[in-house]
Amino acid sequence: SRPESNGQTEGKVNKLKCIKRQMYGRAKFDLLRQRMLLCG
Repeated sequence: SRPESNGQTEGKVNKLKCIKRQMYGRAKFDLLRQRMLLCG
């Protein structure tokens, strides 16, 4: 086992996946991109 953690990276990936699920079928890519940039 290694001392470093991927927790921060995994948290960001989970947040992006959640946003993608929320936006699925309701918005074009531009709006999805804007939401990701605002949350990131």
